[in-house]
Amino acid sequence: MTDISPDFAKGDGLVPAIVQHARTGEVLMLGYMNATALETTCRSGLVTFYSRSKQRLWTKGETSGDTLSLVDVRQDCDADTLLVRALPAGPTCHTGTSSCFGDEVVPPLGFLAELDAVVASRHAERPEGSYTTRLFDGGIRRMAQKVGEEGVETALAAVAEDDEALLGEAADLVFHLVVMLRARGLGFERVAEKLASRHR
Repeated sequence: MTDISPDFAKGDGLVPAIVQHARTGEVLMLGYMNATALETTCRSGLVTFYSRSKQRLWTKGETSGDTLSLVDVRQDCDADTLLVRALPAGPTCHTGTSSCFGDEVVPPLGFLAELDAVVASRHAERPEGSYTTRLFDGGIRRMAQKVGEEGVETALAAVAEDDEALLGEAADLVFHLVVMLRARGLGFERVAEKLASRHR
């Protein structure tokens, strides 16, 4: 956890807390924290706010079960706003959407992080009947073969088929690549990190 010391005095004891999905970058909600809410959040690992309407601490999901598990908290340059990175246990908004700002605010590439998380859970749990489980059970050579096949099919689609076919083959290629990386103990974020390091 980053060392933080928000200036609660600026907001009469409260600071805004923007909650962001720790994997996808989606902005989930805005709440307010006082010093006790921040301390409770850090101690319990569940994002807790100060409810201005109820005049008390309020842990997200305390009635619905749709909690926010804390990953980390950062403060802005003026120490008067918090960025809370968390993993949601369900929809964040009471309307049933993933974000209080609507489902349309999910960053398009953020789904790759969700896919990587699903593949990681399949790798750990190996649910019966899952195609991903069959891939893991087939071993790294079989996975490498599938990545090679999908790569060739993607290249052929780029030359001889329409955009929809190309997108379908590219999606198959990325999925099998994510599975193969996970079999080697590597998350897809490592690929993003490598690309970013080359860009820099």
